[in-house]
Amino acid sequence: MRKWGDRYDAKRVRDIDGMHFYMAYLMPKRCDAEVYINEKIDITELLEYIKEKNASGERKVTLFHCMIAAVARTIKMRPLLNRYISGKHYYMRDEISMGFTIKKKFTDHSEETLMIYRPKDNESLIDITDNLTPKVKEAKKEKDNGQSVDDILNIVKKLPKPIMHIFMFFMRVMDNLGLMPKAFSSVDTNYCTVLLSNLGSIKCDAVYHHLNNFGTNGIVITIGEMHKEVVLNDENKLVARDVVNIGATLDERIADGFYFARSLKLIKYLFKNPELLDKALEEEIDFEF
Repeated sequence: MRKWGDRYDAKRVRDIDGMHFYMAYLMPKRCDAEVYINEKIDITELLEYIKEKNASGERKVTLFHCMIAAVARTIKMRPLLNRYISGKHYYMRDEISMGFTIKKKFTDHSEETLMIYRPKDNESLIDITDNLTPKVKEAKKEKDNGQSVDDILNIVKKLPKPIMHIFMFFMRVMDNLGLMPKAFSSVDTNYCTVLLSNLGSIKCDAVYHHLNNFGTNGIVITIGEMHKEVVLNDENKLVARDVVNIGATLDERIADGFYFARSLKLIKYLFKNPELLDKALEEEIDFEF
């Protein structure tokens, strides 16, 4: 049941502890509270799992699909990651939302479009792959496919500079008060739980990506290019493993470093045991933090 102070996409957290209450005033801007983590993840078992999934030819599961499923599962099990701060108040989102940018063509002047995917509790990796693949194909079409965020931005860009400044002032006021029209915020990646950037698709490594003070997004993850590395295994032997670097920029006000570290540990565990991605997000898994 909604109460006064709740938003259409989230409920206000009213039992916040004193430390986090203080942090919202100490660091009122999201960019003031950025924490960056760079981590190397072993994906050897995951790539074998992807190969098996794609053997039938029915679908093409990718590392990016697996990352979406693993991050969604992690947020489901680690709900503080789905909080955000706006107007110095804490909110808990009603659903998980994953945002990313789609390059229509791999050329310098090709357009980009924004997409948000909202995985449901009953979805597994296969469901996410099957639901997302046609949406991405549609978004990559050269002609405008009617995505409202592109339509809105194409109108806004025509405003004269003085009007644009006034427009953005009112946008920030509405954002701060939770009055942003749903037609805009529901398709803007600045309002999603996690923003994912698959830099490996353009042969680039994971990088630091800033947060924005506008909107509610407090987690950005970049995924680098898959590559081989020689590592020392448990038997003290050098072996070649498939690895990928990821970079995560986080709003440290929504949870503490201990909570973030444990969450990253869960993502690593899922990639080490990829068969767990076959389970729906609502299904419990046996994992000890």
